[in-house]
Amino acid sequence: MDEPDESALGQLTPDLPADVAASLRARNLPADGETALRAALEAYVPGFCLYRLTPAAARRWRVRYRLMAGPNYYDGQSANEAYARALLAVAPAPPHH
Repeated sequence: MDEPDESALGQLTPDLPADVAASLRARNLPADGETALRAALEAYVPGFCLYRLTPAAARRWRVRYRLMAGPNYYDGQSANEAYARALLAVAPAPPHH
């Protein structure tokens, strides 16, 4: 099996969009790492499925990953982004002062 070249490896886990990362930090939620995001999401959601979309589906919806939790779904260009968007939707908002 061929190993991916280094340029392809960099594309496998892109950074979160700046607005998503800022929203996570504003709520004191993890903003780095797939494992930390997944663990935080598991604290709020009893179960979910993360799908890596087929190339045809990715072109249609312009995303690579879809996370389904109950009747809701959250899309992202990476698994990190899908976890982060789901976490922002289910985690309680910070209190307003």
